[in-house]
Amino acid sequence: MRKTVSGFILAAVMGLAPFAAQAQGLAGAYLAARHAGMTADFEAAADYYTRALARDPGNPQLLESATHAQLALGRLDRGVPIARRLDAEGLASQIANMVLMADAAAKEDYATLITRDDEGKGVGPLIDGLVRAWALMGQGDVSDAMTAFDLVAEERGLGGFANFHKALALALVGDYEAAEVIFADPAVAGLNRTRRGVIAYLEVLSQLERGDEALQLIEAQFGQDLDPELRGLQAQLKAGKPLPFNSVTSARDGLAEVYYTVAAALSNEAEGDYTILYSRVAEYLRPDLTEALLLSAQLLDELQLYDLAVETYGRIGSDNASFHAAELGRADALRRGGRIDEAAEVLTALASSHGDLPVVHVTLGDLRRQTKEFDAAVRAYDAALALYEVEEPGQWFVYYARAISFERLDRWEQAEADFRKALELNPDHPQVLNYLGYSLVEKRIKLDEALDMIERAVAARPNSGYIVDSLGWVLYRLGRYEEAVPHMERAAELMAVDPVVNDHLGDVLWAVGRHREAEFQWKRALSFIDPDDVPTDISPDRVREKLEVGLDAVLEGEGAAPLHAVKD
Repeated sequence: MRKTVSGFILAAVMGLAPFAAQAQGLAGAYLAARHAGMTADFEAAADYYTRALARDPGNPQLLESATHAQLALGRLDRGVPIARRLDAEGLASQIANMVLMADAAAKEDYATLITRDDEGKGVGPLIDGLVRAWALMGQGDVSDAMTAFDLVAEERGLGGFANFHKALALALVGDYEAAEVIFADPAVAGLNRTRRGVIAYLEVLSQLERGDEALQLIEAQFGQDLDPELRGLQAQLKAGKPLPFNSVTSARDGLAEVYYTVAAALSNEAEGDYTILYSRVAEYLRPDLTEALLLSAQLLDELQLYDLAVETYGRIGSDNASFHAAELGRADALRRGGRIDEAAEVLTALASSHGDLPVVHVTLGDLRRQTKEFDAAVRAYDAALALYEVEEPGQWFVYYARAISFERLDRWEQAEADFRKALELNPDHPQVLNYLGYSLVEKRIKLDEALDMIERAVAARPNSGYIVDSLGWVLYRLGRYEEAVPHMERAAELMAVDPVVNDHLGDVLWAVGRHREAEFQWKRALSFIDPDDVPTDISPDRVREKLEVGLDAVLEGEGAAPLHAVKD
C-alpha cells in the first residue's frame, strides 16, 4: 500500500502560507522551516520554527509545527512548554495533546490523564481509550480499567488492540489465567503474534508452569535460527526456570506500550514523519523499550535522516540482547548515508562479538559485494552457511548472493552450483531464475534451459525491466531476432535510462535491419553510463566501435559469426 502524506504536516504547511505572506519579517525563517518540514529535516525545522516564534510567539501554526519537530527529535522536554502555550490558548491540537499526555504519563499523573480525556483533549479513539484504561490501572482501579478496555474493544476495528492491552494489564496484576485466555484467542492473533506479543505470551505460559508449551511456541513462531534474546528465553525454559513477566511492569510501561503498539501498526500504513511521533513517546515513557528505539531509528533511516538514525541505534548498548539488531541497523544507516568504511567497521566488529549469528556474516557479505570485494563477500557467506545447523528454505538468499560473488570472480562452476542450490531451496524464485538464465545466455551455454528459466521468471514478474530484458536477450542469442524485438522494446520502456538495456535493444534492432534505430539506442546507452560506475555488462569502447563500424564487423572481429540481417 502506498503511504499517504501525514495530515499534520500537510495541514501545517497549508495553514502557514497566508501567515508567511503577511509577515515579511518572518519570511526567511518561515520558508526555511517549511522546506525543512516538507523534507522531514527535523533538526532544521526545530531551529527555524524557534526563530520564527521569537518574532511571533503566539502564532498557532508555528507553535504546533515547532512542537511536532521537537517531538520527532525525541525532545519532549522542549516540546512541553510550547504545547502548554497552545493548550492555554484553548487551541485544538492533536500534537500538543500528545505531548501533554506524555508529560503527565511520565510523571505518573494519572488523574490528569483521566481529566484530559474527560475534557476531550486527546489524540484519537484508540489512544485515548487505552490511555484512560492504563491510567485507571495506575490509580489502582483495576475493575474500572477492565471496563475501559472493554469499551475500546467495542469500537469497530479496535478489538484486537484493546484485548491485547487488557491481557497485559491482567498479567501485570498476576491474573495469568485470564491473560492466557486472551493471548490464545485467534481474534487477537495479529498482535499476539508480533515479537513482543509472543514474548509476553511466553512469560504468561511460564508463570502458569506451562514451559513445554512456551518452548513449542518459540519454535512455531521463530524456527531454529534464534537471536540472543530468544535463545536466552529458550535456555531458561529448558532449564525449568520461570520467566518473570517483564513485558509490562507498571502502568507507565503499559502507556508506553500503547504508543509503541500504534507506532508499529502505523509503520506500514502512514508516513514516517507521523509514525515517529508515537514511537518517540514510547521511548520517552520507557527508555528501556528497545523495540521503540529500533522502530524510531528505522523510521529515521527511511526518512533519509541517516545521522539521526545512527545516533538512535547507538543508544542501544552492547549489554542489550538486541545490540546486534541495533548495530546491523546502524551499519545500514551508515551505508545509506555514504559512510561505507564506517559501516564496514561496525559489521567487522559485530562479526567478532556476535560471530555465532549468520545474519551478521550475511550482512557483511552483502556490503562487501556492494563494494565489489567479492573474495571477502564469499568468505562472509561461507561463515554464515557454516553456522546453519538445519537447512531451511530461507537460506536460499545466502546461496544466491554467494553465487553472484562467484560469478563476478569468474568461478562459474561454483556459481552455477550455488544458483541451483538456491533454486532447490526456493523453486521458481524469479530473481534466481533470471540471474542464472541470463548468465547462461552470456556464456552461450544451455540456451534452451536458459530460455525456459527466464520465461518462468517473466511470468512471475512481467513488469521487471531486468527480467524482460533477459528474455529479449536470450531470444537474440538464439537467433530469434524478430521475437526478441517486442521484449527488448518493453524492457526499454520499463528501464528507459538503463545503459545495458538500451545497448541490448540496439543490438536486437540491428539484427532485424533497423540500423538507424540501433545507432540511436547505442548513443543513448553511452549517454546513460556513469564513468565512475560502469556496469559490468557493458563496455563503452565496444559500444563506440559498434557505432563506427556496425555490429556485424564487431562480431566478426571478436571471432563470432556475423548477423545476417536485412540492410537498410
